[in-house]
Amino acid sequence: MSPLWRFALTAVVGVVLITLVWSQVSRWAAYPVGLMAKAMLEETAPRWIRSVQAPPGELVQVDSAISVANAQTGGRRIEISMLAEPGRYAYGLPIFLALMLASRGSAGRGWRTLAGYALLLPVQAFSLVMFLLMELVRAAQRDARLLKITMGQLEAIVYGFQVGTLVLPTLVPVLIWLWLERRFVNEVLVSAWRESLAPAAPTVQPEPPLAEPATEGLPVSDKASV
Repeated sequence: MSPLWRFALTAVVGVVLITLVWSQVSRWAAYPVGLMAKAMLEETAPRWIRSVQAPPGELVQVDSAISVANAQTGGRRIEISMLAEPGRYAYGLPIFLALMLASRGSAGRGWRTLAGYALLLPVQAFSLVMFLLMELVRAAQRDARLLKITMGQLEAIVYGFQVGTLVLPTLVPVLIWLWLERRFVNEVLVSAWRESLAPAAPTVQPEPPLAEPATEGLPVSDKASV
């Protein structure tokens, strides 16, 4: 099996197996993500956020200072509260670990794996924060006046939610792996890919030997006279 196919097979199987294990411990594994999201919310949205609870192994709970009154609340004004899984958008970690596992033969993978994990944390926290902010915006029925923000700020939250939840969770782990394992990618994967694209050398068929002209059995009159 070529190095390219061996890497692809190992990565796919690794993603499936590591994701199955990670899904059972995601709340504990994503505890640092919850702590970072708590700090981000408290620093970036102090007017909206009353308190954030991110206990280890449990859901992240956000109590806001925004109150709404609608049919669901019976016309009473109730402050918005939100719950979220800390590992909701942290599934990029199994992808990254599977790619590192498939980069066999690469020296120093241990410290690079830890570095990649540290680089993933703030991105995953950003995705979680944008999800929570979008939940708050939806609960407020996208009322910019109630939220005391401009329409431009409201659109920025919507755009940040789309990027943070649809693009970053799967793109960033691959980019971090490409940067950390760029030597492995160039020396193994790119080389194997180029070899697979190279045209096969043409096979030279030996030419058959030329037949010698026959001279025996000619008439006597055709022979040169002396």
